[in-house]
Amino acid sequence: MASGKAKWSERELIRYISEIFAEANSDVIVGIGDDAAVVAPPNGNLVVTTDTFVEGVHFRQDWSSPKQIGRKVAIANLADIYAMGGRPKFMTVAMSATGDEELEWMLDIARGIAEEAHKVGAQVIGGDLSKSEQITITITVIGECQEPILRSGAQVGDQIYLSDLTGWSAAGLKALQTARTEPSFKEAIGRHQVPLFDGKVAEVFSIGANSLCDISDSLLIQGEQMAEASGVCFEIDGRLFEEHPDFAKLSHLANQLGINVFDLILSGGEDHVFLATNSGSTPPNALRIGQVLSGSGIKLLHIDTPQPGWQHFN
Repeated sequence: MASGKAKWSERELIRYISEIFAEANSDVIVGIGDDAAVVAPPNGNLVVTTDTFVEGVHFRQDWSSPKQIGRKVAIANLADIYAMGGRPKFMTVAMSATGDEELEWMLDIARGIAEEAHKVGAQVIGGDLSKSEQITITITVIGECQEPILRSGAQVGDQIYLSDLTGWSAAGLKALQTARTEPSFKEAIGRHQVPLFDGKVAEVFSIGANSLCDISDSLLIQGEQMAEASGVCFEIDGRLFEEHPDFAKLSHLANQLGINVFDLILSGGEDHVFLATNSGSTPPNALRIGQVLSGSGIKLLHIDTPQPGWQHFN
């Protein structure tokens, strides 16, 4: 529980954060500093997403720097906009803190969020700050899209693609949980702290997709969600994953951790890799992992039954 007087005043913190988020943008009519922001309407449909990250559930201060935490929270929300075939434009950030945090720690959270927003051309335009017994960060992203790409659009005959190999974040998490400090785990730990994410790659990957989803919980869970929403069966072939250039490296890490590599690939979350079905040409640099069949649910070929993926409430 927090005790004593905060190391910074709310007014001081907001002033510094406003400077970090400040950016010239003709679409922002009224930015940070008033009761609410005012922005110009989008060119197309409005797409909105919100996520809350809680200390001890989604991040730990002994595992990640504040800037890494800020970047990871931002990526999780930005990815959801791209998963709808949209482009992010504006963000709001609501944070609760105990008051015992150092000022620079708080500002580095903001710097991490601002870094990822800037990469994709989005801007933080407001938010909220409150006191709590634990740190929470809630981000809302507002974007625009012409035609949303839904989870329910998969069609029989589609091929199933990943924008990259999943399982890296789960491997990094397992390494942190078991205090593995070997150099071989450095990449996986880094990708758990800050997932690899590129908005331009996401845009290109979505072209021609009939259905699309961001892998935040796990490939297994969200593949099942897409199959159910579309009224089809997703057939996933384990042999196809071996074609990815990083599969051998991830398999080696899984062996070191004493787990099945497909437990990482199918059941690990927080990679923010995209899952799509497409009836046309193969997306650039995509990994084909199966096909859409008539039926329901997930059908696994050449894969032992994996562990269930992450769920908040069991």
